[in-house]
Amino acid sequence: MKKQQSTPHLSRRERQIMDVVYGRGRASAAEVRAGLPDPPSYSAVRTLLSILETKGHLTHVTEGSRYIYLPTQPREHAGRAALRQVLRTFYDGSVGQAVAALLDASAAGLTPEEVAGISRLIARARKEGR
Repeated sequence: MKKQQSTPHLSRRERQIMDVVYGRGRASAAEVRAGLPDPPSYSAVRTLLSILETKGHLTHVTEGSRYIYLPTQPREHAGRAALRQVLRTFYDGSVGQAVAALLDASAAGLTPEEVAGISRLIARARKEGR
């Protein structure tokens, strides 16, 4: 298993593949293909898996004649890297602008528990001087 340099840039289809692999924990090309909406050909899935491996998002182990793909990072870590990229790209790196946009888009759908959780996170950040 070789580790490559990671990059947060993923195409729509690459994100879909990563969702399948993260959801299963590990997956063969056939399992990935079965989990994709409007799946491309088997060979296209294999090509995309290879690209994701080169980008450092996946690695593989060999089981018999099959490659089994596994994420190289926990989903939470990959999500944070993607979120940092979104912050830089769309919000000039401003967490405040991103939170305001999220709240603006979903404020009506927040449960009282979610509002309380967000309030606790803000209070903790203030206390820690962030």
